[in-house]
Amino acid sequence: MISTVRSVGGGLQAALLLARGRTDGLLLLDAAADARMALARRSFWAMALCLPAFLCLDLLGWIGAAKPAHPGHDLAADLLTFVIGWLAFALVSHRIAERSGRAALWWRFMAAWNWCSVVQYLLMVAASLPGVLGAPDLVAEAVWLFALGWVIWIEWFVSRVALELSAGAAAGMVMLDLGIGLAITALAELLA
Repeated sequence: MISTVRSVGGGLQAALLLARGRTDGLLLLDAAADARMALARRSFWAMALCLPAFLCLDLLGWIGAAKPAHPGHDLAADLLTFVIGWLAFALVSHRIAERSGRAALWWRFMAAWNWCSVVQYLLMVAASLPGVLGAPDLVAEAVWLFALGWVIWIEWFVSRVALELSAGAAAGMVMLDLGIGLAITALAELLA
């Protein structure tokens, strides 16, 4: 239990540093060779920490829009896409790291990516609030775009420094994540 709490605290601290462009956040994710995969596995606790923010974003999407005909069904489908998308990216990124000769760095990337997801979800929730609270459309949209840009930049930065990728290859990782998310969402829409 203590190692999990310590891991969560260290992971969130690392994410806050990385979200500000500080590579020393990776030092907080350092582990001995025999403990690296355990560190990566524990970083999946970030999914549980992101879940309330995910649900909040999902429910905020219903404000101002027509309530879904089957809200429980839609929420369950969205939760399923959340989990599948998260795990699919982890698996695909592991394969890519192996094939590109960066398998030894994947554990660090996955830990950083998972923990930074908490910061990214919180940014998106915060960016949703001006629109919900009645801010002028221009302000709400500017805040949303700024937050979205920051979220994308965080993932790009983490891909670049944790996997030691070029700028273009890091952009490819971001596009892969976005593509997986869009494909799973489209599939869920088709099956609904």
